Amino acid sequence: MKKVIFFVLAANSLFSFAQDISKEKVVAVVSTLASDEMKGRKFGTPENDKAAEYIAKEFKQNNLDYCFGDSYLIPFEYKGQKGYNVCGIKKGKSEQSLAFSAHFDHIGTNNKEGDNIYNGADDDASGVSTVIGLADYFKDKKTDFSMVFMAFNAEEIGLVGSKALSENQNLNPVFNNIKALFNFEMLATESQFGKNAVFMTGDEFSDFDELINANAVNGLKVYPDPYQGQQLFYRSDNVNFVKKKIIAHSISTVDMNKAFHYHAVNDDINIVDADNLTNIINNFAKTIEKFNTKNFQPKYNNKVKYDF
Repeated sequence: MKKVIFFVLAANSLFSFAQDISKEKVVAVVSTLASDEMKGRKFGTPENDKAAEYIAKEFKQNNLDYCFGDSYLIPFEYKGQKGYNVCGIKKGKSEQSLAFSAHFDHIGTNNKEGDNIYNGADDDASGVSTVIGLADYFKDKKTDFSMVFMAFNAEEIGLVGSKALSENQNLNPVFNNIKALFNFEMLATESQFGKNAVFMTGDEFSDFDELINANAVNGLKVYPDPYQGQQLFYRSDNVNFVKKKIIAHSISTVDMNKAFHYHAVNDDINIVDADNLTNIINNFAKTIEKFNTKNFQPKYNNKVKYDF
């Protein structure tokens, strides 16, 4: 009997471990999006389209349904240029959903000699790797919430892609059911609070971070935004969903006092703390796994502004 019990425990342990997103997978996603071949993923370039197609392929491998129509790629136009957002959905027991997002575009190249590619590994291939990692983690799981996975385009030119997606009338049936949106923005480096720690923009506007921390596993901690003076809550893609009165905050690790790679050519795979990023993704996944439609209903307070 002891041998049988040991075998069952060992099998369960292996199964649990197998659920984790591997560091190799995380590095592969960041490396692909931040490769020199992507030439900085600037909106309106073939490489930007290629990045969108790569994310769509990942969504397909994770068995996501289309948000509407017959493609994960949702086109939009801006100043005569066409681009794509990417959207997929995993149906849960409830129509109520949680959403996970990041932007995949970056700022392209410059005309200087030598390294002239803004690879955007931290900004925001790291966020996209988090979204894809979560989709991978929940691929074969039955969840209470449905889950919406979005990769926004044209963030760098004024949050254009997320605005286009949020205003797409075809997606109203999806967006009307979102109870909270986790927008991941720059998670490749260790935060000023240490490893396995993130901060959330606009923490003063809702109880979102409190509910996450109450359910957090393995020491994951969400800290208040240490850069409130920079108004980051209103400067990232989450804001276009705030306007729809959806709970939407950005989550990051970037230490703004040390982020010398921000919009610089050295924002490549070499600055990525892959162990910490992988750990954060897995701990968010396991934390989110504890949520259901009864224990996770975050709300805004009267301090938030919807019209700005």
